[in-house]
Amino acid sequence: MYAILDIESTGGKYNEEGIMEIAIHKFDGHQVVDKFMSLVNPEREIQPFVVKLTGINNKMLRTAPRFHEVAKRIIEITEDTILVAHNAQFDYRILRTEFRRLGYNFQRKTLCTVDLAKKLLPEAESHSLGKLVRSLGIPMSDRHRANGDAIATLKLFKLLLDKDSEKTILKEVLREESQGELSPTQLDIVSGLPSETGVYYMHDKDGDIIFLGKTKDAKRRVNQHFTNVGQLARKLQKETKKVTFERTGSELLAILKEYVELKKTKPKHNNIAKKNLFSHVINFSMNGNPHMELEIVKSKFQKTQKIGFNGVPSAKNFLNKISEEFELCPTSLGLQASCEHSKNGCEHRCSDLDNALDFNQKIASALDKYSLKDKTIAVLDRGRELGEQSFILVKNGSLKGFGYVELNHQINNIHILESIITPMSSDENTTFIVESYLRKNKKLKILELTPAL
Repeated sequence: MYAILDIESTGGKYNEEGIMEIAIHKFDGHQVVDKFMSLVNPEREIQPFVVKLTGINNKMLRTAPRFHEVAKRIIEITEDTILVAHNAQFDYRILRTEFRRLGYNFQRKTLCTVDLAKKLLPEAESHSLGKLVRSLGIPMSDRHRANGDAIATLKLFKLLLDKDSEKTILKEVLREESQGELSPTQLDIVSGLPSETGVYYMHDKDGDIIFLGKTKDAKRRVNQHFTNVGQLARKLQKETKKVTFERTGSELLAILKEYVELKKTKPKHNNIAKKNLFSHVINFSMNGNPHMELEIVKSKFQKTQKIGFNGVPSAKNFLNKISEEFELCPTSLGLQASCEHSKNGCEHRCSDLDNALDFNQKIASALDKYSLKDKTIAVLDRGRELGEQSFILVKNGSLKGFGYVELNHQINNIHILESIITPMSSDENTTFIVESYLRKNKKLKILELTPAL
């Protein structure tokens, strides 16, 4: 559990500053579950440059509660959380100073989004909050006001959690939280998970990931692990001390994240495929003929991947689909030995060599529609919450990464998309995952982009 914090202080000499505005958003890793924001009467003068920067003046604070009047609420909302702030050392010091004046020793663990951004976004020109979120296309309002900055920090933190593909933030947090204690009961673990789409991670006592998987319903899937009787289930029941979950909203994104993260983290209880996820491809060739020939072959015999399929029936279903969609004769696609219309004349005129150009153009159109080759696109899908969309970015036929957007200008700007994506390695399997998913899901929005120069 995190408490995203921002404080506006009066300025002044070191350790003599006072809090004049505070905002806290309690964040469970998926959504905000509580929030507190308030002006605070600092009982001291505000430095002129602070008034100019924030727009907050002494007159505005005369009727605001004093710090001792909001202290209890701050303790309650931050209890058992990790404080997250942009330049956390400053906010934490100011907060502790105020509590010390009340004779209370306020202590919380902290995470600094400046430090995290330097590690996970090293290419950023600036790591100041305003410039950083602007470069990432994160919407921001009320700059230099506590709630505006806290919301921007929250959105930045969400992006950083996505960027942290090694899960170093999460593992470190879990190690600090557990402190060698036993895990909660399996019932508590399951009840704390949402019935949502994403990737779940099962951790041992050291916080290391021992198993991960994609799911449309995290609560149900983890409950199955804890109630099954197989050998794997028994191991997971014995060793799992914590389960974390990352919402994706999009099933496609969950499938991709599972594949990429399995290769990267190599959990000891996952079976990790060492070969292609697809078994067959459709081979396209001319073989000296005017008509292009299509043949279903095993992928291990095909050095240059065309379009991959998980079995011959799946490949034939695809050929039947493009036969109907592009008015192509099944015989020309190798789906049957002879044309049923041959006596009366084939309606597709598949044997007429004069139509070879038309036939080949239709095949090319089918390939262009259902293949990622040479394409630069964003595939838009469901987000994790209302008003958000997920996207995967494909550039020149290769998967580049994924991210989440709220505003249309983010979606249309490839420079911004490239800056906010969490990178994903691209290979034949990721191409197969995306292409096969797009074949089955026609309602997804595909946005063609102009490659950045």
